[in-house]
Amino acid sequence: MNVDPADARQLGSLLRRHRIELQHRLGQNFLVEVSLRDSIADAAGLDAGDEVLEVGAGVGTLTVALAARCKKVVAVELDGRLLPALREVLEGHHNVQVVQADILRFDIVSAFPNGGEVVAGNIPYNLTGELMRRLPRKLSLVVQKEVADRWTATTGASLATVAVQMFSEPRIVMSVPAESFTPVPKVDSALVVLDVRPEPAVDVDDADRFLRFVEAVFQFRRKQLGGTVGRITKTSGSESASALNALGIDPTRRPQTLSLGEWEIVFRAFNTRFDR
Repeated sequence: MNVDPADARQLGSLLRRHRIELQHRLGQNFLVEVSLRDSIADAAGLDAGDEVLEVGAGVGTLTVALAARCKKVVAVELDGRLLPALREVLEGHHNVQVVQADILRFDIVSAFPNGGEVVAGNIPYNLTGELMRRLPRKLSLVVQKEVADRWTATTGASLATVAVQMFSEPRIVMSVPAESFTPVPKVDSALVVLDVRPEPAVDVDDADRFLRFVEAVFQFRRKQLGGTVGRITKTSGSESASALNALGIDPTRRPQTLSLGEWEIVFRAFNTRFDR
């Protein structure tokens, strides 16, 4: 009998049968609304020839919907306790490969020798930059609504905003109410599609160094930009303020007000004095 874990009763039975207790610390909240699950899969915009990397496959709630829409799914799940249930749900789906792995250590190139097309799933925001650099086209991710709002902010409102918008063009496709999951999380989520840019939006020689610079500034996000830049580049406040004024950027502004282009301008001006 096929099991659809997006059906709350079937999911409960599946978890009991495999003696699985969901762990909040691992973000194990599974969708239990079939129509919403299918809408999320549709929003990935898959073609029959696409190949998909699913991060955090869980017990296959989204996996079965993705498999019906594409050529191949590589379903990566870290928690080995879930694998027997995942394999049961995916029985008969011959285009799905189940892998137990930490996505940061997973060999994506070997799994997708022709180049992976789409990443789908629910991942911590700090992993998105790494995945965007390694895959060429699109990410379709369910994240907390607060994270989605940061990613799509009109200014570089956080390190996450800068990192995501540097490598992609993000857009919120739909809200996902907390009640759509079990166990019910404390906050709503959202589906965000990130179209990966052919080239980073910021033209810098060293992307990692640029992001370290942004991160260092955001450690003092409540402080004025002039003083913060002076602190991390070991220059006086007056000198950094003068340099920012020359760039057309008010040194009394806070970091979260800068646009992506302004972050690039500030980094270029102070890069040689930044030693992290």
